[in-house]
Amino acid sequence: MEKLRYERPIVQKMNKGLMNKFGTRTEYEPVTHIEGVPVKSMISQYGSPLFVISEKQIRRNFQSANRIFKTRYPKVQFAWSYKTNYMDAVCKVFHQEGSWAEVVSGFEYEKALRNGVPGNKIIFNGPDKSDAELLKAAQNNSLIHIDHFDELYSLIKISEDNHLKPRVAIRVNMDTGIYPKWDRFGFNYENGQAWNALTRIVNSDNLELVGLHCHIGTFMLAPWAYANAASKLCELAWSLKEKFKMTIQYIDLGGGFPSQNTLKGSYLPGSDTVPSIDQFADAITDVILGYGFKHEDLPMLILETGRALIDDAGYLLGSVLATKRLSDGRRSTIMDFGVNTLFTAFWYDHKISPAQEFGHHSEEMVLYGPLCMNIDIIRESITLPLLEKGNHVVVHKVGAYNMTQWMQFITLRPNIVMIDMDNHTHVIRKAETLDTLLENEQIPSHLEYNPLTPVASSTVETSKV
Repeated sequence: MEKLRYERPIVQKMNKGLMNKFGTRTEYEPVTHIEGVPVKSMISQYGSPLFVISEKQIRRNFQSANRIFKTRYPKVQFAWSYKTNYMDAVCKVFHQEGSWAEVVSGFEYEKALRNGVPGNKIIFNGPDKSDAELLKAAQNNSLIHIDHFDELYSLIKISEDNHLKPRVAIRVNMDTGIYPKWDRFGFNYENGQAWNALTRIVNSDNLELVGLHCHIGTFMLAPWAYANAASKLCELAWSLKEKFKMTIQYIDLGGGFPSQNTLKGSYLPGSDTVPSIDQFADAITDVILGYGFKHEDLPMLILETGRALIDDAGYLLGSVLATKRLSDGRRSTIMDFGVNTLFTAFWYDHKISPAQEFGHHSEEMVLYGPLCMNIDIIRESITLPLLEKGNHVVVHKVGAYNMTQWMQFITLRPNIVMIDMDNHTHVIRKAETLDTLLENEQIPSHLEYNPLTPVASSTVETSKV
């Protein structure tokens, strides 16, 4: 008979929380399998910590969002946001589903080309495009979204020098009723800067104006803000048609749709507060369809949705290193992953589940990472069963930004595994080793000596007095 583990009796204040129509909520049901694959077997095979991505969930998310928009609007095109997660395997899943590529750097542009995306299906955003990158994008017939006047003038000169006529749009920033306003990028709508940029492009013989673009913010919880943005882009498109007899081919509403993660400081969890994709689709398409365009002049609607399509397809598996009591009596649990690996822990209260069955007792605790820095806090307060050294946990909704914003700091970055449609696992990025870090280092020749051997120095003689 297995000996039962002793659990000391405790007196604890019970915080029942708010009721919903299903009753009270529990956040710590055990998660022992992901897409039918045992968590413990993945940790045994690939190590801990470990990122896991579900191909099935990516495809489900994309197909659902695509259907939601296309049943409301006749011309819709998604463009996968590379900065959200640019693992090649992830990008290729989106491209197989029909998504174009949206990139914000020359590095991401090259990744898209290597992933087989035709140049004319790459959208090149961002404020930092070198002349060489602009030239390459123009030669590949990519969609170049101009961010500022310096870039506009550079592109005109590049086009003149190389006898090209690249397809361009401008990024527009505007007041959508959300504050603080995102006016760092693009040309401002309210002060006339956007219209100024458009007239310069229209009057240039070297650029073909094909679209209008905006990206109004990140983790947006207000569908009506997208309605305001769509209205202002439609106003610009209408003005171009009236004054220059020019029909805009597409309107790009960017990204920013939220996942169901819970933002730090939120009163309610994300599952209760985040609008559905349907609500965003209704807000955007109602405006464009109702603006007055003839059917043949309706612009294509481009969406650069990232987080909402990938977050819940990603998991982080980890192990308990130790438990202890803080000076104020609170329980603390130290995990083998920290904020260098789970970067979004800075702004999300991620749902975290035990990966094994547990006892009846639970306790409020602080979840720390393993880094030698005081800000390495995964959850400042979370109620979980009494985890022990060697237990495992599953962190939910980590697919967006963690695998692009993670840092090599103190610990090496772990394996990333994808579970395919048949529930088979594949390593899509190998864990780092010391050799990974050293391969780009160089040591000056004068430092090539054995560090344990003292540097030769001149002998100083002393005389006896």
